[in-house]
Amino acid sequence: MMTQVSTLTLAQLMDEHGNEVRRVLMRRLGCRETAADVLQESFHRLAASGLWREAVNPRALLYRIAGNLATDYERRRKVESRYIDPEPADDDTAAFGVTPEQIVESRERLDLLLAAIQQLPPQCQRVFLLRKFEDIGQQEIADRLGISRNMVEKHLRHALIVLRKGLGDM
Repeated sequence: MMTQVSTLTLAQLMDEHGNEVRRVLMRRLGCRETAADVLQESFHRLAASGLWREAVNPRALLYRIAGNLATDYERRRKVESRYIDPEPADDDTAAFGVTPEQIVESRERLDLLLAAIQQLPPQCQRVFLLRKFEDIGQQEIADRLGISRNMVEKHLRHALIVLRKGLGDM
């Protein structure tokens, strides 16, 4: 039995379903700009992969990609909220016993960490960011990037070695 392949162009897919998907994303994510970014990334991935040409139901594929990206965004926000707090007001620094020197030192350490992350090879950097900042499991990372779980572990070990060296004795 032969399945029918879509003859829809990417532009037609955008015209026919873009606003509909954007509304769904807005309801889910609660932000117009974020919904627009996720939708744009969805179309970018569709265009880059060419999967929409072979899809029996390109609309469903678009929804699936947008939904996965929205889930990724929600995970990232959850992780960020655990590790990144809004800056305390000046009164709060005294209440928490944080001195201006400690704040400067923490920011310098963060700058060193970001610089060290930028020095990682691209695939190693992707693996590290997905694991540590988006809190995605090793098997899911392997599946997403099309590599083995063993390779994910090697990338993570390499990243930790490079980052320790980049941070020095701080």
